[in-house]
Amino acid sequence: MPEIQNFTLNFGPQHPAAHGVLRLVLEMDGEIIERADPHIGLLHRATEKLAESKPYNQSIGYMDRLDYVSMMCNEHGYVLAIEKLLGVEPPVRAQYIRVLFDEVTRILNHLMWLGAHGLDIGAMTVFLYCFREREDLMDCYEAVSGTRMHATYYRPGGVYRDLPERMPQHLPAQGRSPRRLDRLNANRQGSLLDFLEAFTERFPDRIDEYETLLTENRIWKQRTVGIGVVAPERAIELGFSGPMLRGSGVEWDLRKKQPYEVYDQLEFDIPVGVNGDCYDRYLVRVEEMRQSNRIIRQCVQWLRENPGPVMLEDHKLTAPAREAMKEDMEALIHHFKLFTEGYCVPPGEAYAAVEHPKGEFGVYLVSDGANKPYRLKVRAPGFVHLAAMNELIRGHMLADVVAIIGTMDVVFGEIDR
Repeated sequence: MPEIQNFTLNFGPQHPAAHGVLRLVLEMDGEIIERADPHIGLLHRATEKLAESKPYNQSIGYMDRLDYVSMMCNEHGYVLAIEKLLGVEPPVRAQYIRVLFDEVTRILNHLMWLGAHGLDIGAMTVFLYCFREREDLMDCYEAVSGTRMHATYYRPGGVYRDLPERMPQHLPAQGRSPRRLDRLNANRQGSLLDFLEAFTERFPDRIDEYETLLTENRIWKQRTVGIGVVAPERAIELGFSGPMLRGSGVEWDLRKKQPYEVYDQLEFDIPVGVNGDCYDRYLVRVEEMRQSNRIIRQCVQWLRENPGPVMLEDHKLTAPAREAMKEDMEALIHHFKLFTEGYCVPPGEAYAAVEHPKGEFGVYLVSDGANKPYRLKVRAPGFVHLAAMNELIRGHMLADVVAIIGTMDVVFGEIDR
């Protein structure tokens, strides 16, 4: 019999399966992990401290860069906290637009997770399939905000602007035949709502394709069933939220239990797992995509039937229309003051949380009455999940580390902040 020797192994931060800059120090007995020590802070960008040195409205863009796969959901938590302190509520149309883009973002996040998780475990095709759908949703981000990722679209008091009446078109390019160009622009002849409606009609079939590739695939099940099991009571004790908590069988979703915006007026279900392993968390996220699709359809229908303002009329908080700013001196002054000094927020403290694709994303704001936060603290869901890494991984083999990191859906922008 060969002697098995204990040794310490560095996993990451340059490992392709480390999803950014995760460094794990693994103490191993042969192939079995006895202890895992996650090291964080390798991406620290001082987001919370930077936000304390800038007017409230200038930090919205920082939120996009926290979890850079769930951009608008991060903005939502921050904007809700500011609105709580200000005591304002955005117009109903703006609330529906926010919910619409929260769910677009949830699908974007889960597609990225599914593709990357599949790639980690050895399923190449699903990665390409997921990015095919992500491309359409990224175009929706670009249509409303002008940028594909860091949108800065949500603002205290509503959203930056109403949904566009025409989708951007693909242009002729070298190597792109007229027939291909027509095919690319086929769904883009109408408004953003028409484009999204067409997407929601074909997306359930796309999810079926992902499931055909993975759900009953014996290799996928060998890699995920019974791996990283967390009991429901333990998941609550560890502070889990989102799919990590629901995968263990706890039916907790802020959209249902503590509704914000217009979630209480929409119909959707909360998918819940049974065994609390990697496979159940996979099933929960796949079903969440189907439920998000349902929500988007309801939002599209409501937004079609109910035009209206998407921003409060109070120009102490919200920018005047650009045309007015060019012609009216008072509007120009409002615009200038808003984008240089911002606005003063009444003294107090507020915590606002949203059901982010990864779990409960909360923003705790303390105001001393100035135009910038006295303190800002972000409650990042991934940080809590990573803290449980040692408990989840102990007793598993080295290959299972990758499956467990994948099931957590970690993004280091929010964990290291």
